[in-house]
Amino acid sequence: MASRTGPVAGDQAHDEHRASTRRRARVEPPPDIVAAPGFGARRLYQAYLAAWNRHVDAVITGPQFAVLSAVRAYPDADQTALAGAAALDTSTMADVCRRLERRGLISRAPAPHDARAKVLVLTDEGNEALAETFRRTRALDEALLADCPAEQRPHLAALLNDLGQQWEQVAERDAL
Repeated sequence: MASRTGPVAGDQAHDEHRASTRRRARVEPPPDIVAAPGFGARRLYQAYLAAWNRHVDAVITGPQFAVLSAVRAYPDADQTALAGAAALDTSTMADVCRRLERRGLISRAPAPHDARAKVLVLTDEGNEALAETFRRTRALDEALLADCPAEQRPHLAALLNDLGQQWEQVAERDAL
């Protein structure tokens, strides 16, 4: 029985054919989906998450950054009040705060006005992490908005926030 010691000319062509049949053709989203604002918002958010994880921090998430920023901005506020400032529901806020506390980035203490409420405080490590994440976030913002004229950037941010507020109100409606 003969053994093969090298590639046969037809093997390479066969391997290339198999590889090309495994490649998927890129198809564009259907026009009716592209016309839907929710599709654009989801696509934008997915792209933002990918950019955040790659260029800002794969450990501190966007919601965690929002909580750390809110704690810095409102040092005497309780966890429930800060949830709104971070655009989180209270159960997600509680989960994010537990994670931040476990990592030593915040501490929680009973609120002076209500022992059931928790006041959040940035630790020294939390301040350092926030400062570094903030620096990277501003660099990401610059890259994401590089093609947007500087004078239009505040309007774009306002529009996105207005849309978010409007969509939150739609989500709370009983019927459309």
